[in-house]
Amino acid sequence: MKKYFTREEADALLPTIKLDLYQIQKVKHRFEAKYSQLKALKAHVKRHGMTEGEDPFFTLEAELEFMQMEADTLLHSFRMKGVQLKDIDSGLIDFPAVMNGREVLLCWRLGEERVEHYHGMHDGFAGRRKLTGDAQNET
Repeated sequence: MKKYFTREEADALLPTIKLDLYQIQKVKHRFEAKYSQLKALKAHVKRHGMTEGEDPFFTLEAELEFMQMEADTLLHSFRMKGVQLKDIDSGLIDFPAVMNGREVLLCWRLGEERVEHYHGMHDGFAGRRKLTGDAQNET
């Protein structure tokens, strides 16, 4: 069953969401650095060859696999909370909601103090509009 948030519920979840975002951003950056390291090592081995019996890729590939599992766990955590992680780098999160009888997404981005925007289900960030005091959230 789909979870719908009120603005207040979304705001109350922000401290936890922020911690999860910081964690997944760290994992993403570590993964990118490690992947670059692996690519460079593969290029080096391709140019210079490999010592017989040696597997210089195993450790890096295992570390990448572990980081992928970490990221998958964090992504699952977002889904279990009922929120949609739209962009890791900018920390863009959508909270499904019902407003004035129609489904919308409350929209929040890392750095914003609270949830103050929404958009239609298919409008995306470009269709973001400011929540007004008279907007009615329903659960």
